[in-house]
Amino acid sequence: MSNILYKKMAGTAAVFLLADYGKASPVERDGMVWSDKELHLEGLPLKRQEKPMIATVLALEGLEDYDPASNGDIRRVEALNENFIYYDKISGWVQLAMAESVME
Repeated sequence: MSNILYKKMAGTAAVFLLADYGKASPVERDGMVWSDKELHLEGLPLKRQEKPMIATVLALEGLEDYDPASNGDIRRVEALNENFIYYDKISGWVQLAMAESVME
């Protein structure tokens, strides 16, 4: 398994981006760093459901009120032009392209 590092988006409970994510983001990431092992990404669900695109990472957490996430839900976040997958084990969202490299 690789040792990919992630940072949680500041202002969110659990939305993770690659630690050295190079594109500008609308919200600064906080200083804490997690490895793919700490996030248990080797267990990402193989069964996935694509859901409608949303505007920002903050909107991912707003889904709890009207469209609660299920393990394997995939949402494209328009502001970052990235896909995120919901992972029950961490009760959070992980940038999909980066998370999938852990599974290979």
